[in-house]
Amino acid sequence: MTVIVDHDPQNAEALAAAVGPGTVVLGAMDQLSRHLDETPDEDVVVLASTIDSSVAFHFAELARVANPALGVIMVRRRVDTSLLADALRAGVREVITDRDLAGLGQAVRRSRDLARQIRRQVESGHAADDSRARGHVVTVFSAKGGCGKTTFATNLGVALADRGRREVCVLDIDLAFGDVAIVLQLFPAHTIADAIPLADSLDEHGVSALLTPHSPGLTTLVAPVEPGTAENVPSSLVADLISVLRGMFDFVIIDTPPAFTDHVLAAFDASELIALIATLDIPALKNLKLTLETLELLNYPREKWRVVLNRADSKVGLALSEVEKTLRIPISAQVPSSRDVPAAVNRGVPLVQEAPNHPVSVAVRQFAEEHVARLREDASDRSRGERRGGFLRRKATTP
Repeated sequence: MTVIVDHDPQNAEALAAAVGPGTVVLGAMDQLSRHLDETPDEDVVVLASTIDSSVAFHFAELARVANPALGVIMVRRRVDTSLLADALRAGVREVITDRDLAGLGQAVRRSRDLARQIRRQVESGHAADDSRARGHVVTVFSAKGGCGKTTFATNLGVALADRGRREVCVLDIDLAFGDVAIVLQLFPAHTIADAIPLADSLDEHGVSALLTPHSPGLTTLVAPVEPGTAENVPSSLVADLISVLRGMFDFVIIDTPPAFTDHVLAAFDASELIALIATLDIPALKNLKLTLETLELLNYPREKWRVVLNRADSKVGLALSEVEKTLRIPISAQVPSSRDVPAAVNRGVPLVQEAPNHPVSVAVRQFAEEHVARLREDASDRSRGERRGGFLRRKATTP
């Protein structure tokens, strides 16, 4: 259910029409307090432009603690960077201009979905259980552009999400030229840049407001739209975002720029698996070899590395056995070449989603299940082993 608070009855009527049936309209904030006391399971509160911003911020701060599932959406006549920063810092989920009624309806739907998800977690005991398994982080990297890194990362996300069976977030830290939003044909309301004002108080509630959903089980946090913004995003913020996201999702897939930046190193530090993408051409393989040597120098364990050969069936005179011998590491996945891949990118629909039986989709899904999904199974096995081991040790020491 959604509640709209607006001092102007005519304006409230227009907002209610945009939100949809079943909306409760109230004329004052004191009425809202009484209503929430009587109906504590409301999903969304929309505070119209007639509600003072300071009052809206104060309400959002209180709701953030008292009822984390409740989404607060502000409607303003004008939205600028300062207002947006203050709103996100206070815990407001989204800020919409009063002219964007269609955007308001979409924001309410997103907030309702998130509210239900949070409540499900609370009901199942996950939210209150600090010992629950944390999400697993996989970074997709290539030191050479044009190897299909972003396409692989997004399709891997779709494969892992498996139509909602798992919760997956694709995080784009190619801050200057990130393409995740374009490849998935998304129109994000927020990007990583909007997390900058939240750096000192980053939590799940604040990060949730920055996410852009794609399909069942798959959510994204995309790179800034303006390339110049990258300079203002510290690597510590990326590390904090990864930490928060892994508490919210089963898997976090990180797409990266083709360089060893501080942001990429922060991703490597948090990752349990590093998928290294290359193609069957000498420049790409040379860069892959240098990447492997750099990872070794930086002491990233070899057991985390997975080499993925993209367009692996290209007839270019290089044998896979020779590549493995040169790199001194096995190839974990071979993704075949297909003109259907760029065609799917141009349509904005991941091939794994559009054609699950396509050879490319099969190869990506196989990598997802054999190498990435296994992280969760291994973690569960370790957890069960530790519990059994602890019991046996206690039993053995009992006189």
